[in-house]
Amino acid sequence: MQASVLKALIGKDGPLSGKAIKHCLPVTGGCIHQAWQLTLEDGRKIFAKTNVPRTIPMLKFEAEGLEALRTYAPQDFLIVPKPLAINQFEDAAVLLLPWLNFGSGDHFNLGRGLAMLHKSSSKKSPAKFGWGIDGFIGTGPQPGGWQDHWGQCFVKLRLIPQLKIARKWGLNVDELNKLLTTITLFLNEHDPSPSLVHGDLWSGNCGIEGDQKGILIDPAPWWADREVDIAMTMLFGSFAENFYKGYESVWPLSKTANLRLDIYNLYHLLNHANIFGGSYQNQCLSIIKQIKSTINN
Repeated sequence: MQASVLKALIGKDGPLSGKAIKHCLPVTGGCIHQAWQLTLEDGRKIFAKTNVPRTIPMLKFEAEGLEALRTYAPQDFLIVPKPLAINQFEDAAVLLLPWLNFGSGDHFNLGRGLAMLHKSSSKKSPAKFGWGIDGFIGTGPQPGGWQDHWGQCFVKLRLIPQLKIARKWGLNVDELNKLLTTITLFLNEHDPSPSLVHGDLWSGNCGIEGDQKGILIDPAPWWADREVDIAMTMLFGSFAENFYKGYESVWPLSKTANLRLDIYNLYHLLNHANIFGGSYQNQCLSIIKQIKSTINN
């Protein structure tokens, strides 16, 4: 971490004012921001995420998501770190979080805790789908806004914005108008209740803490069908079997959930194709064909 940023953190107006940083070690694993383990003089450890100053909206969105998830996360089974500070300095934007020790234990409580979060939030939902502000999915845009019906929300606020970007790499969006109408009606017929979802639930954004509690980090939150979280856990290789057993023990999924899996994961594949290109573009084309086959049968 830059010396100027460390100085700002412990400066008079910094979030660690009056404290001394004994060690600052880089943490690997992220692909957007830089990450660090800060060890204070009293032995306390803090996780710091940094980037250039203009990325402060991304860090603010992440912090807002963590606070929202914490509202509904069952503390006996799930850990969602509480943001300690978020600052924009001359040389960097910084988000500070408690340091968490990730382990490799059983995933049952992670699944159970997520189901509890989904279930408890659905009982206190805004009765509509979406999110109040524009956000991010990775470095891609995740538009804010609200819709009363699930099909309209997913198509208008998630698929169409990504499809418009996908024009740049050659996706013929005009040919998909009929499919988008069909998807809208298909999801409206499903008619789920809104739940607060993590929104970017791949293996790198969750884990297991030392006492076997689940951990959720780096959310891209919104009020959605809870199945979008479960679908993403299967996109890059499924989670451990006990994750799904834990989830089902609290709030079993519909027997038709697999019919919507490809639709929900198309959003993430489009986002990856728009950011990284390469094989993700072919995956988008392949999954679109599969969706056509699924909902026309």
